Amino acid sequence: MTTASARHILVQTEQECLDLKSRIEGGEDFADLAKAHSSCPSKAQGGDLGSFGPGMMVKEFDEVVFSAPVGTVQGPVQTQFGYHLLEVTARD
Repeated sequence: MTTASARHILVQTEQECLDLKSRIEGGEDFADLAKAHSSCPSKAQGGDLGSFGPGMMVKEFDEVVFSAPVGTVQGPVQTQFGYHLLEVTARD
């Protein structure tokens, strides 16, 4: 079975998500921004969600995590929880 490891930043608005993505693209650290801005409990680990398989996350999240290139920041991805920036850190 395929597994992936990813980290994310969860915020309430698309604009906030876009602003954070620009900051990351400008060189700011993903984990630092996750700790400061994410509303998910994973923020304590810099947004790290660990390893998981298909179907363990919401559909919109899964679609990106199991198709996006490893090491690139994706988003905004809207789910029932808000807007996510996602980065796949590994995929087997």
